Amino acid sequence: MKIKETLSAEFDQFSNHYTEDMIRIVPHYLRLLSSLTDNLPADFSPTRILDLGCGNGNVTALLLKKFPGAKYVLLDASPDMLELCRGRFPGENITYVRSYFRDYTFPEDYFDLITACFSLHHCDSTEKQWIFPLLYAALKQGGVFTCSDLMVERNSPEHKALIGDWEAFVNASYPDGEKWAWLAEHHEVYDRPDAYADQKSWLLDAGFSYVDARWREDHWMHFIAGK
Repeated sequence: MKIKETLSAEFDQFSNHYTEDMIRIVPHYLRLLSSLTDNLPADFSPTRILDLGCGNGNVTALLLKKFPGAKYVLLDASPDMLELCRGRFPGENITYVRSYFRDYTFPEDYFDLITACFSLHHCDSTEKQWIFPLLYAALKQGGVFTCSDLMVERNSPEHKALIGDWEAFVNASYPDGEKWAWLAEHHEVYDRPDAYADQKSWLLDAGFSYVDARWREDHWMHFIAGK
């Protein structure tokens, strides 16, 4: 299994068995996924929701159970992922947008909830500092941005230790080593994670009134930020 020439083509390839693969290659994936809905404010009732880098719709599926009357925008660069979502959510009030983050025009003061599950780590530190103010502006007052992802600085000693643990986790499910070989190359070429402390600082600089880590295991983390 070889990586593809673009990120969208990479996830087209990955789309067929996305959930099964994510469970087996991402430690705590299901816990991080459920955190995106479990940790929302108790009285929170969003009417417009943006799933940023929606993949095959796993986050939206959870949100639809909790907020069935909301309007959804599902954004992803992979046409195959968006097609999976269309087949998964027939009849729902969903707008599908094929776009990279950098090419999407974020509407101002529009969304009540923006969610990102394992999508922001594809943005480097400069791109995160560019997009966080856009997310803030896109939210209505009282809106929430919630994110689950890998959060570690690539050049840190912690990242090197993480790679060893991560390899062991993946190889436990795929002992021939081929899946890890692909994932390690994918991580090197396409992943740009940053430490939570840095991201919290950038979010606060963007105007968010609070940023709280609600669940974490080592560098696999979930946070919520409010406007």
